[in-house]
Amino acid sequence: MSTALIFPGQASQSVGMGRDLYESFDIAKEMFLKANDILGFDLTNVCFNGPLQALTQTKVTQPALFVVSSILSKLLLDNNFKFSAVAGHSLGEYSALYAAGVFTYEEGLELVKVRAESMQIAGEKNPGTMAAILNLDKDMIQEACDKASGTGIVKIANHNSPGQIAISGDIEAVQEAMRITKELGAKRAIQLEVGGAFHSPLMSYATEKLQEKLATLTFCQPAQNVYCNVDAEKHRDPNNLTENLVAQIESAVLWSDIIQNMKKDGISKCIEVGPGKVLRGLVKRIDKDMALDGFSNVTDLAVVGIH
Repeated sequence: MSTALIFPGQASQSVGMGRDLYESFDIAKEMFLKANDILGFDLTNVCFNGPLQALTQTKVTQPALFVVSSILSKLLLDNNFKFSAVAGHSLGEYSALYAAGVFTYEEGLELVKVRAESMQIAGEKNPGTMAAILNLDKDMIQEACDKASGTGIVKIANHNSPGQIAISGDIEAVQEAMRITKELGAKRAIQLEVGGAFHSPLMSYATEKLQEKLATLTFCQPAQNVYCNVDAEKHRDPNNLTENLVAQIESAVLWSDIIQNMKKDGISKCIEVGPGKVLRGLVKRIDKDMALDGFSNVTDLAVVGIH
């Protein structure tokens, strides 16, 4: 059975995540404490104790998820866990690249720090929002975005699964697109509680800052295929991976296509590595035949003999 590791992005965070790893493994404690130093604030305290409002801030959520997913990856890698491909949803792509050996934990966290802080600033400089559109064909959603674009920027941001697509952009334009999608037959159009219009041109400030940071790093060739958000294709060229991270900030996340392409390439099992079960829920809706599993805590690791 060919296996892919998949890594969650924002919306998978929860207060208490990573605490059992910190208490059970020396390497987990070391990686959390290193994160506190790199980030310049007590991430460990926010992860373990909250409040949720603090953990949900973009500049905190992204590094928190990267740290927990990376600790789980490190434990799997140190125990010779076998997999043939990786992918991550939005922020999760950084966790995937770390698992594939493209950069060190410290380099990855520094990148995520820049991405998270600059996306939060971009959201404050150019206020925007996102909405989930349920049970409407993507062409009709695109039509709604085109019609609403006279009001401002609005575009498809996440192809999460059949029947669940997110749009992003200026507040008025998103709300207008929501209204049109309902007219076109969407089951529901739900405005999301987010810190900005992610995966849209309103994030251009973050693109610039990330590009500057990436210019200081040299990526290694991944040990496994990396399926990227921007084109859903598998990549091994470090230059392509760098370019795709830059493009990802303002481009749509093609998650449905990633899972479908993995299936075509012979992958029959996806293992979610990180907090929660959001991606498993999406994968189930994309391909009901894909085998699913996950590692999010000490109990999950014990099942494969990691103590």
